[in-house]
Amino acid sequence: MPAKTFYLETFGCQMNVHDSERVAGTLQAQGYAPVGNMQEAELILFNTCSIRDKAAHKVFERLASAKPLARQGKKFGVLGCVAQQEGEAIYRRAPHVSLVAGSASYARLPELLRDLEAGAGRVSGLGAADEAFETELTRRGNPFRAYITIIEGCDKHCAYCVVPYTRGQERSRASAAILREAAELAGLGYTEVQLLGQNVNSYRDPAPARLDFAGLLAAAGEIPGLRRVRYTTSHPRDFTPAIVTAMGRNPVLCDHVHLPVQSGSDAVLARMRRGYTRARYLELIAAIRACPRPLAVTTDIIVGFPGETDRDFEQTAELLGEVRYAGAFIFKYSPRPHTEAQTWADDIADEVKTQRLMILQQRQQQIQMEDNQAWVGREVEAMVEGRHPKLSQWTGRTSSNRVVNFSAPEAAPAPGLAILGQPAPAPAGFTPGAYVRVRVERAGANSLVGHQVA
Repeated sequence: MPAKTFYLETFGCQMNVHDSERVAGTLQAQGYAPVGNMQEAELILFNTCSIRDKAAHKVFERLASAKPLARQGKKFGVLGCVAQQEGEAIYRRAPHVSLVAGSASYARLPELLRDLEAGAGRVSGLGAADEAFETELTRRGNPFRAYITIIEGCDKHCAYCVVPYTRGQERSRASAAILREAAELAGLGYTEVQLLGQNVNSYRDPAPARLDFAGLLAAAGEIPGLRRVRYTTSHPRDFTPAIVTAMGRNPVLCDHVHLPVQSGSDAVLARMRRGYTRARYLELIAAIRACPRPLAVTTDIIVGFPGETDRDFEQTAELLGEVRYAGAFIFKYSPRPHTEAQTWADDIADEVKTQRLMILQQRQQQIQMEDNQAWVGREVEAMVEGRHPKLSQWTGRTSSNRVVNFSAPEAAPAPGLAILGQPAPAPAGFTPGAYVRVRVERAGANSLVGHQVA
């Protein structure tokens, strides 16, 4: 076994997943080798999310359950948003932790690791960053889909959101560096890239090219070898018609827009400090629907925000029927540290939040069921992601981000495709990231089902 080993567990969104890829690359450059479980590791790291209270609690539960391993001499580290949010208070809640580092401090990881190895009991990397974190040491966890961070941080300061306090102010990478990374990934065989940012469309090129997000998106779509370019997450305040124009012109740009609305009530949107009205949001939806290529729209919604009345909630429920989202992530409001809303009374009872959550989820499921029926009898292109051996089905994803489960003629096995994350044989011709034509035979609320066609 190598002299130094690490185990890295990730909580949260694609940004955190990609941060972990960069952290892992940095660790390997420092002589650490990854292992698959905590028992084998000398250094155990949790890359954390604090966007919701439940996510932060889960991290401390994991730390508590792993505490007996500290008596074996293993060192623990907390990275990411919870680290930035809680700071050195983590040491009081979890005394066996030796390393605390926020995402803005990842460039300092080599220095922090050296201090830890030299015998420092505890090392901390906290504070803001003035520029985006660039690294050539990314250890990609997916063999066919790659993440590229184009902007970090957030300047919006929505009343409920902790991101500006954990991720800092917006910092955009130079367009040349982003496009070079995308071209290099294409050269390595990656056919899909996803551009990431807390507010990805707030991108502002610091380099002389001065590309806005629409310009960067269009340029990425022209890189030879790329078949799909995605992006997430957009903020309605910075969503422009030019983005829709770019998507309409180039089918390499995936036909999917994630545009969080959070609420359908102007009163709630104003208290949230979202910076747009329901009418303005619907104008953006109309522009998206006017695209020559049909674009799927997904969203985020918060229920039970302080002061949300029954009528406010009804307006959000009505918005679901008006927009007819292809998918929606719906959450109960929970106060977050440092935010403006934390100082307000959390005046919606939890049982009311739960009831509102269930109502929206049920309505959204019905909308998805109805709309997915329109795909029956049509052909779609799916990027193969894995296989359900018990169902004898493959699973993939369309350009519009819909899940497709499909059957295919069996053939002689060939290595390479993961079965639900585990190595396993695969029919000849199927490799990670293969593109397959599928005829849809039926549809549910959360997926399409069909069979491979020639």
